[in-house]
Amino acid sequence: MNQGSPEAAEEAEQGPEPPAGGAGRRGKRAAPAAAAPQPAKLSRAELYRPPTSEELTQLKETEDLFHSSLLRLQIEELLKEVTLKEKKKKKIDAFLHEINSLLSAIPETPETELTDQAWLSEDVKVPFLQVPFSVKGRFRFVPPAELKVVGSYLLGTCVRPEINVDIAVTMPREIFQDKDNLNQRYHRKRALYLSHIAQHLSKEKLFGSVKFAYMNSNHLKPILLLRPQGKDEKIVTVRLHACPDSDLFKPSRFYPSKNNIRTAWFMEQSTPKEGTTEPPTPHYNNSILCDTVMLSHLHFLSNAATDFPGMKDGLALLKVWLNQRQLSKGLGCFSGFLVSMLVAYLLMKRKIVKMMSGYQVLRSTLQFLATTDLSVTGISLAKDADPSLPVLDDFHQAFEVVFVDPSGLVNLCADMTASKYHQVQLEARRSMEVLDDRMVDGFQALLMTPKPMLRTFDHIFHLKHVSKLQGTCKKMQLLNELMDRGGNYVAAALPFIVSLLARGLSQRAQLVAHSLPQIPEWPIDAEPPKHKDVGPLTFGLLFVPEFAASTLEKGPQADHPEALEFRAFWGEKSELRRFQDGSICEAVVWEASTACQKRLIPEQIIRHLLKLHADIPESSICYTGALLESVIRTGKEAGGTGEEAMVSVVCSYDDLSRKLWNLKELPLTVTAVQGVHPALRYTDVFPPIPMKPIYSFHKRSRHFLLPSEEKPCPAYITPLKIICHMEGSGQWPQDKGAIKRIKAAFHLQLAELLRQQHQLVCRPAVTHTDVYKDGYVFRLQVAYHREPLILKEVVTPEGMLKYQDTEESRQLELETLHLPYLTSSLHGLQQQHPVFGSTSRLAKRWISAQLLSDSISEECVDLLVAFLFLHPAPFTPPSSPQVGFLRFLNLLATFDWKNNPLIVNLNTGLTDSDCTEIKNKFVASRSRLPVMFLATPKDQWSSMWTRERPSAQILQRLVLLASESLPALEEQLMDPLSDQDVKMVFRPPLDFYDVLIHLNPSQIPRLLESVDRPVKSVSRGVVKNSSATNILFPVVDYDPVQLYLQELRNAFDDLALFFYDKHGGEVIAVLWKPLSFQPQPFKVSSMRGRKVTILNNELVCVPNVEAILEDFEILGEGLVKSVEARTEKWTI
Repeated sequence: MNQGSPEAAEEAEQGPEPPAGGAGRRGKRAAPAAAAPQPAKLSRAELYRPPTSEELTQLKETEDLFHSSLLRLQIEELLKEVTLKEKKKKKIDAFLHEINSLLSAIPETPETELTDQAWLSEDVKVPFLQVPFSVKGRFRFVPPAELKVVGSYLLGTCVRPEINVDIAVTMPREIFQDKDNLNQRYHRKRALYLSHIAQHLSKEKLFGSVKFAYMNSNHLKPILLLRPQGKDEKIVTVRLHACPDSDLFKPSRFYPSKNNIRTAWFMEQSTPKEGTTEPPTPHYNNSILCDTVMLSHLHFLSNAATDFPGMKDGLALLKVWLNQRQLSKGLGCFSGFLVSMLVAYLLMKRKIVKMMSGYQVLRSTLQFLATTDLSVTGISLAKDADPSLPVLDDFHQAFEVVFVDPSGLVNLCADMTASKYHQVQLEARRSMEVLDDRMVDGFQALLMTPKPMLRTFDHIFHLKHVSKLQGTCKKMQLLNELMDRGGNYVAAALPFIVSLLARGLSQRAQLVAHSLPQIPEWPIDAEPPKHKDVGPLTFGLLFVPEFAASTLEKGPQADHPEALEFRAFWGEKSELRRFQDGSICEAVVWEASTACQKRLIPEQIIRHLLKLHADIPESSICYTGALLESVIRTGKEAGGTGEEAMVSVVCSYDDLSRKLWNLKELPLTVTAVQGVHPALRYTDVFPPIPMKPIYSFHKRSRHFLLPSEEKPCPAYITPLKIICHMEGSGQWPQDKGAIKRIKAAFHLQLAELLRQQHQLVCRPAVTHTDVYKDGYVFRLQVAYHREPLILKEVVTPEGMLKYQDTEESRQLELETLHLPYLTSSLHGLQQQHPVFGSTSRLAKRWISAQLLSDSISEECVDLLVAFLFLHPAPFTPPSSPQVGFLRFLNLLATFDWKNNPLIVNLNTGLTDSDCTEIKNKFVASRSRLPVMFLATPKDQWSSMWTRERPSAQILQRLVLLASESLPALEEQLMDPLSDQDVKMVFRPPLDFYDVLIHLNPSQIPRLLESVDRPVKSVSRGVVKNSSATNILFPVVDYDPVQLYLQELRNAFDDLALFFYDKHGGEVIAVLWKPLSFQPQPFKVSSMRGRKVTILNNELVCVPNVEAILEDFEILGEGLVKSVEARTEKWTI
């Protein structure tokens, strides 16, 4: 029995077997014990035995390293999940034995010229791009000299779900000739060798599939993939690597500075040009050397792994970490093999010791990656310095990232770009921050959260047609790189393109990353994939928020020598400018007026530089940084996305609050003015625009206008609510009715004084005063700080006075205390993160488009979005609205609402212990709490913004919609060849509802806010104007659809739910409540909307659907166009 299994551990605890006499009895009783393990009976002495040294180290480690013992358990569970089970291992071993016997039985072939490939059958195509085709040399097939399993399978470090077993097939010496190191001869022999093996193995019944692939998508390195037959096909992929004897070639031929590809051969010229020197071919040399050291790498790693159980666990964790970040597959990836070598290096340098656990190995490796830049200072595993071997500087001249293997010859990071290594570095740095932050669940963030490019980077763009990189190679004169990379123009041009962009965006972006070129496997009878088959390349930009949107690129002074270089880099965009300090400098100025255009300056830079230096036309670049923002654009002109409108509202509000503070002749002074409308915290989906009414469009009353019946509904003017706190005084009455009257008097007085002292047009009412200023309407509401307390007073029958929350006092506290605090906190968050507002607006626009805006409060959505900015781990805080919105959908879809509170730490008002306390209390009283529980520093226990809504059903619907919208949207954004209609996720599915009420567009005041804007718009009786002062008061807060909805809900609340998109929706969707259709006993009092029928000889009431539908039309006369019943669900 395996020592690691729980049964074995149990047996060990129960002590030795009983003597033979008892064995019979035990045998019979053992079966149930195995099914349900019994607790081990320990004697008193054993129970109080001092802990062993192993237990002590475990306890110490848990205390020092892990924030909680939970993290340790989570890691142990994860390791169980990803390691290979014994049963599978046995199956895989059997499969390998069979492959072994098949390979040694493949027949030899006669010798032919390398270019004569007629001996291969038609069913197999050579898995190699033979360009140019003619090459010297002869080939014949001889069965392999040796077969060895190499790689992670033997070390026990392979990680599910993809189990790969690598077999090194050693090709015999006799098939090679002297100059096989030149002109791809070795590579072609290797490909022919594999083709012959494939041809024979494909006839065998043992295999479910026999396919070719490129090793890490490197065209020079085809491999053969074998999978077992039948239901085991998914278990394992065996990869055959053909390799030579380790001492077949002389190593000195392959130093990074040596040439092994002749230009004349590559360019297909008959004679080499006079006097040309051949360029070095380091990548080509490296690819041959890799094959010669496969077995020595295996020995090296197995030495490192002996007596080091933590290494196996640590590597499993590191591989999961790399997989979640999409770093471990493709050309130049940070592969599992590379990370194993890195751990072995750290062991050699004693940064890691064999005592360490898997978690410590993970931490030490991430720490090393975070602090070491291998693109500047390379590292080497070679022990004794042999003076004839190339030194690290030689490698740095040939490769971007340097990590030399134990032989001192091979660069393990040869194909990696500096940008990809910097991405790994950034991820490691971010991960270390997360592990050291007690507020974050590090396990979830590091190992369980996938980081696709779209959600990681602020902007993404695609290079649609990689074949355009051929032109880049010409323009940048990369012939030597092309020869070195075997004609692969994608691999040759990519590092140059990335460094070009990184230079152009040096101030604005902290990282310009690229996707790894990947080529899928292919059947053996198909032609090998071409270079262009990697599909579109994707680039990601991570911004420095302070500089990303600056319009100026300031260069050196005109008379400095660097000015020439600056001009050459920016081309005709560069011009001389005089600055305020009198200096005359080269500079580039980018055109952008609105915040939304400024966010897209990086796009202008990228398009300009790629056209100028890389010959890539604009049509080949698909930039998806801000595609989603079209749904929050205001008005027809494609100016901005409303940020500027919001700023002008806030300016007007600031001016008004100053005027209120300084009002003379008020009996009590104004102590505070606080805005509560979403526009005052930058999260109003469509911010108000200054308006002046057209009189002829309306009916007139004395001082104000009314909607006219003949005309369409006037434009919706939203009242911006402001709370005015009055100072306390002994004069305030202590009776709630009297307080209301005093407040009404204050509203009248405020209106009067604002008109006298500041000439503002006001319209007072009992509960508020409306003020028209700068084209906006502000709604002032007076507040007295003791009023909520007075509303809580209750006199008991015994005449005792006690305080308890009432609905009225709660509502008043929410409006006058909590909402102003939330608004000011989020206003502050917007100052820190300029895209917070736009992200929140996108989120609300989506919720509204799904017809759910009435089912979840705006404040709740604002807090959910704030969470993404305050707790972004494992990401960085969003720097573009689009990436923020994608993360919002992901949060909705993946957060465990049932078992966890969402803690939004505004102004970092909560400590670590507060959070723990909130979580514990939450678990203790879960059933009494709202389904979506949000805790903030000022509201730790009540989750006031989600107390009433969303209901469990609505939350479930939201989660479902988010989890379907997210992949649909990501697919659109990641596929540059589709039409990229991102509005698709903003169009709600209507087939889910029972009745649709279609509305008359001319009576919908916010029609222009709909996702698909109407082609021709109706006049709404206002003109844009912010300077009008003396006017008749416009129609405020008048939206007929909302009034109609209110009436529907009042009348039919017990029968149906009503859903509507308040931003210009043309449909009200109705869903019948299932319970209301059950027949109920006849009662005169409950006959509303019901009719009487006879069921089983009893009088019962059932809903009268026809009459209800008719009521829908009568209630909405003039507003309702038609009522469409979609289903027959109500037939009883």
